[in-house]
Amino acid sequence: MIPLIQFLSPGRLWWLLLIPLLLVIHLVVSRRAAGGRGRHDPLLAALRVERGWQVHLAVILSALSLVALTVAFARPKQDVLVPRERATIVVAIDVSLSMQADDVSPTRLAAAKDAATEFVRSLPATFNVSLVSFAGTATVVVPPTQDRGVVTAAIDGLRLQPSTAIGDGIYASLSALNQVPPDPQHPDDPPPARIVLLSDGFTTIGRPAAQAAEQARSQSVPIYTIAYGTLNGSIVIEGSRQPVPVDYNELATVARISGGKAYRAQTAGQLKDVYRDIGSSVGKEAVAVDVSNRYVGVAAAFALLACLGVVSLAARWP
Repeated sequence: MIPLIQFLSPGRLWWLLLIPLLLVIHLVVSRRAAGGRGRHDPLLAALRVERGWQVHLAVILSALSLVALTVAFARPKQDVLVPRERATIVVAIDVSLSMQADDVSPTRLAAAKDAATEFVRSLPATFNVSLVSFAGTATVVVPPTQDRGVVTAAIDGLRLQPSTAIGDGIYASLSALNQVPPDPQHPDDPPPARIVLLSDGFTTIGRPAAQAAEQARSQSVPIYTIAYGTLNGSIVIEGSRQPVPVDYNELATVARISGGKAYRAQTAGQLKDVYRDIGSSVGKEAVAVDVSNRYVGVAAAFALLACLGVVSLAARWP
């Protein structure tokens, strides 16, 4: 009945139908007073004033006050962002040799470590954070914890290793979620969880990444992938420079299958922007909040104006 406004108790809006009825009664009474038929009726006689427009204005203001009060009674709501509780973020970082490419200054891995550290520190204090590294194998470096110092120290200690196993990195991230402490009030409920996976792509060993993404989707764990680097990246192996372009398609497929979101970052600055966007997405949730007090204030303002109108009718101005 009220467009663009959502209510916690919308059924109470039916009381609005009484307001037009009250206005009709006012018009009928006013016409009787204007026609002189209220000469012997004290109520109608009181309404026979020269300033009839002020009477109507006072009634309209009163009606608007009633509308606002009824809207407040229906408990209008507004979605606001509040920090999630018990959420767990697994940060999975590719430490394969291709991450030493210097197409991102100083290297892909060094810039990735710096941005990941800033991201972890920006998360709400109630979040659990886990760190997974993957190259030829995947390792849960830090199980879920709220100790940011432990996680950032572990990020700083990441070292390069050969090969790339993105699928195994995802499976290791899912296994890390099994170590999240249960909620004492709801021990059987899984915590809201997300995986943030940073890599330059190209699985070279291990289980398929798409298969791992299917498993993540079955566990309701979206994966936010960050394809980091440029198409012109290269590294030196045994004195020979080898191209290591970033693989956007594989990481985008992982995000799509898991129900997450795929990002691209070609510079350290873009990577930090991506992390900020992810932080705002997974760090907060929309919660409906009762904002009826706003409409009570509006109703009070209209009621005050209506009272001033009534007072002006009774006043004898010089």
